[in-house]
Amino acid sequence: MQITAAMVKELRERTGAGMMDCKKALQEANGDIEAAIENMRKSGMARAAKKAGRIAAEGVIVIQQGENNVAAMVEVNSETDFVARDENFLGFANAVTTRVLQEQPTDLEALLALNISGDGLKIEEARQELVSKIGENINVRRFTVMQGKGDHFGAYVHGGRIGVLVDLSGGDAELARDIAMHVAASRPVCVSEADISQQILDKEKAIFVAQAEESGKPAAIIEKMVSGRLQKFLKEVTLLGQPFIKDTEQSVEMLLSGKDASVNGFVCYEVGEGIEKKIENFAEEVKAQAEASQKHD
Repeated sequence: MQITAAMVKELRERTGAGMMDCKKALQEANGDIEAAIENMRKSGMARAAKKAGRIAAEGVIVIQQGENNVAAMVEVNSETDFVARDENFLGFANAVTTRVLQEQPTDLEALLALNISGDGLKIEEARQELVSKIGENINVRRFTVMQGKGDHFGAYVHGGRIGVLVDLSGGDAELARDIAMHVAASRPVCVSEADISQQILDKEKAIFVAQAEESGKPAAIIEKMVSGRLQKFLKEVTLLGQPFIKDTEQSVEMLLSGKDASVNGFVCYEVGEGIEKKIENFAEEVKAQAEASQKHD
């Protein structure tokens, strides 16, 4: 498989390793970036496997809360940040979220088939009209409906780009919002260690073992090193294990315990999460337009 400059650049950004090391790792992994990262981590070559899968796309996250302890969160995407701030775009995103809250559709297809308001226009038809009006591709990408089991909802949107819903038992509304803000800032994977799959634990352990074996220390020492690194990993990725952003001297678990509260679950969306954004080459685009214009003359 041909190793492109773009592939080397992505691996370099995600690992912090040198360009030649990245190219070699990609060649050995036959172009598989994820496999290259795992091999580099095992050999200690990568300084950090940054989570660069979340390549930014534009758009907005909208949250609305309703009666009976229910809330909806929707991501609507646009091509540019300029359109993401447009009143028509924001109006559409809010209207879609209202319908999600009201109808609680089962999937995206069912959502797009709903009327956007009382005028009979379907959400998909309204989306197409907005695309024609604004001149950019617009997508209703995903949504979630959270039916709270606890006493409070924590709802937080940061800059229109990160949205969090938290279902909290006990505590109060302020604590629920604080936890939602913490999730937005610290991006835990799950609530507690019990929520992490054995597959993920086994994968991380294999990486830590390979790293520790490079030290040449005895097996008993290696076992302690791996155990320590696994515990650190669990604290980093679980909500309860993370230091609370407003008081890093205590963990979120300690904070909740002191307030006689518990988190039943959370959902976090970030605009463009996992979407690969098209790399524009404006010089080539202008050249192509000019050539096309000459052909029509």
